[in-house]
Amino acid sequence: MRAAEEITAVELLAPVGDITRLPVAIAYGADAVYLSGKSLGMRAACKNFDRAELKAAVNMTHGKNKKCYVTLNVFPNDDDLKSADEYLQYLSEINVDGLIISDLGLIKRAVDKTDIPVHVSTQANIMNSDTAKIYADMGVKRIVLARELSLDQIRVLRDRLDYSVELEAFVHGAMCISYSGRCLLSSYLKGRPANRGECNQACRMRFKPEGFDEPLEFTEDDGTYIFGGNDLNMIEHMSELIDAGVTSFKIEGRVKTEYYVGCVVNSYRHAVDAALKGEKLDGMYVSDLYKAPNRGFNTGFYFGMPEYGAGEPYCDFCGMALSDGADGTVIEMRNRFRTGDTLEILSYDDGCHNKLITVPTMYDEIGEPVTDAKIVCQKLLFKGLHLPKYSMLRKPRVSR
Repeated sequence: MRAAEEITAVELLAPVGDITRLPVAIAYGADAVYLSGKSLGMRAACKNFDRAELKAAVNMTHGKNKKCYVTLNVFPNDDDLKSADEYLQYLSEINVDGLIISDLGLIKRAVDKTDIPVHVSTQANIMNSDTAKIYADMGVKRIVLARELSLDQIRVLRDRLDYSVELEAFVHGAMCISYSGRCLLSSYLKGRPANRGECNQACRMRFKPEGFDEPLEFTEDDGTYIFGGNDLNMIEHMSELIDAGVTSFKIEGRVKTEYYVGCVVNSYRHAVDAALKGEKLDGMYVSDLYKAPNRGFNTGFYFGMPEYGAGEPYCDFCGMALSDGADGTVIEMRNRFRTGDTLEILSYDDGCHNKLITVPTMYDEIGEPVTDAKIVCQKLLFKGLHLPKYSMLRKPRVSR
């Protein structure tokens, strides 16, 4: 293990696609969140945050002693930069904790014009210590490593870089078919440029061949995921990442649901804590990751070339606890369920996490009984059930 003086406080970093996901990430144990405003961010498919929501997000995270990072990681043209200085000034005024940027020109602007720590985005594809040093000399405070690096390569880079510059690495989520998102597939097929935040994730779609003289063998009747690899999953290797010099563990998924954020953050919170204590992680949290949407898992490039493995059925997100009172918990419905169904609890409260319940008769907002929850986002009272706010209900899927 590295000497204690070489290891700064580690951080679990969670994705937040809109204001509704933010309190979930915090409740389930994130130390920091990353999100985007309405411009210059890489996930146009998210709702993202307007100016008022950005300020509210910073206040919420700081109120919980957490950090809030804002992405400005598109590859901008000159028109995009016309409003950059004013936007940077606003982010400085609301006390954002970090800016995640990929473009060299925008990095220099941020370093020169604000006191906000700059993190170089994974979109910059930093693969070696020489490149990392150049960014460090520019005033960058954190390097978000390219996903294609092995643990051994990270160790070398860490040892050659001043320890005042932190390293951040992805530990979970979708893997791009190209170097950290530098891909033209979405632009070619749909006219949606990936590096301007509009990727339609074409590589994650099913494809079928047409016009071939010779037959091609596919594993599924309706096509297969030709380009899509497994999702990254490093939950059982947190100690190795810490030993390699990584101090911020990043979860991918700003377009994912509250359920995905809660489930994955919860598991990695326990994994990070166990690693820091030198303890073995409870296998329940490893298994929990298979209950969130996924395409099967591997460890990416950390231990060499990744191997492909089949995915497993995951759980349907049925509802989230909005409040708990004397009569019971109010659940906001997300996927259909009925009285008598068996559901499982996802919660940051270990006392009720993974417990099973039988759905009782529910009551709507005017007190009428409901036996079939089929109205999306309907608020339903579960009498006698008491769950912490942001706990969730899920049920297994038979197939995908």
